Amino acid sequence: MDSVRQNKVSRLIQRDLSEMFQKECKEYTEGAMVSVTTVRVSPDLSYAKVYLSIFPSALVEKTMNTLNEKNKSIRFVLGKKVGKQMRIIPELRFFVDDSLDYIEKIDQLLK
Repeated sequence: MDSVRQNKVSRLIQRDLSEMFQKECKEYTEGAMVSVTTVRVSPDLSYAKVYLSIFPSALVEKTMNTLNEKNKSIRFVLGKKVGKQMRIIPELRFFVDDSLDYIEKIDQLLK
């Protein structure tokens, strides 16, 4: 169960990362549409698991490789945005959120 502070920090990171992927970090997404679906922060606020939904599915692997390579610069830009609210910027780990693909697969099976 997450604390109130963890929830606030995760919402802050989710909002700012979503905004960054739309504006400042467009070149990292390489033509794919990236949505930040969930952010889970560790209890000590030093690590953040960021779950991304990437469209189209064909660019998932390429986009994830680019984001993992540019992780430090993404964290730096995030630090500039949330530096006033947070003392320590968490280390980011990116994961693919494939729940939409799973839902689509279930819909096709039900039809």
